[in-house]
Amino acid sequence: MNAPPASAIGARDAPARSQRGWQGRLQLRFEADAGATRLAQRQHHGPLLIQRVFHPEPSVAGAAGAQPCHAYVLHPPGGVISGDELTLEVSVQREAHALLTTPAAGKFYRRGSEARVARLTQTLTADGGVLEWLPQENIFFPDSAVELSTIVRLQAAARFIGWEIGCLGLPANQASLGGGAVRQSFELWHAGAPLLLERLNIGHDCLAPRWGLAGHAALGSLLAYPAGSDHLATVRAAAAGLNCADMTLACTLVDGVLICRGLAARADRLKQAFIDLWCALRPELLGRPAIAPRIWAT
Repeated sequence: MNAPPASAIGARDAPARSQRGWQGRLQLRFEADAGATRLAQRQHHGPLLIQRVFHPEPSVAGAAGAQPCHAYVLHPPGGVISGDELTLEVSVQREAHALLTTPAAGKFYRRGSEARVARLTQTLTADGGVLEWLPQENIFFPDSAVELSTIVRLQAAARFIGWEIGCLGLPANQASLGGGAVRQSFELWHAGAPLLLERLNIGHDCLAPRWGLAGHAALGSLLAYPAGSDHLATVRAAAAGLNCADMTLACTLVDGVLICRGLAARADRLKQAFIDLWCALRPELLGRPAIAPRIWAT
């Protein structure tokens, strides 16, 4: 089934579930127009949509990019099960500034009797613009089987801040990932050259040992580019006040990429810690105060 034409911004496909599961695809293109960022193109197929876009931030002289556009990526079924395949493609053009988040945590449910894998593939491109990728956490339910792939491609003077947070099992119910498995990859490229290539395989064997996650239920990474020693000092100072017995944050700088890692007993506390780091970093890296998406307050 072909996606609707670019001009049909409000159109919807009738979602269809194949024998493999839900097949969802969403393509977004953001462009700068008269000093503000607009959603210039949206194409979708199946249960992966975008709510209306917002412009809650004022214009700021000297800031990187045009007035930002906040967009919420929505998965109407509310959860992903084995066999589902979702694909997100985002393009931010020169001078544009897009901040993308999700209205709620992503939920990946236990695999079915067919033992199929749920797949989420995200390709994020900034061609000289500013891209902020700030989704809420993914919850991997007990016995879920998930493959999550994120590729960020930057060109020219593009700037990027993004994070990904995962919650293994349901810690509030004292339920771990169990027999589930999460395969996660993250790639960050600039001008066709790799800056960061990661592969993470999480299974039952690595949940408890100290060489693994040492019993932590939540893990995440926050990345920013291009960053320098001043940015590293800023986030390290912020992280120092957040580290505690139930959460550990560590920050480093490699080839212009600022990398902040986090382990915590609870995903909500790790998410709030990343928000605090973002609030400290954004004014320095993007020249804008941190104005949180409205959906985070609901």
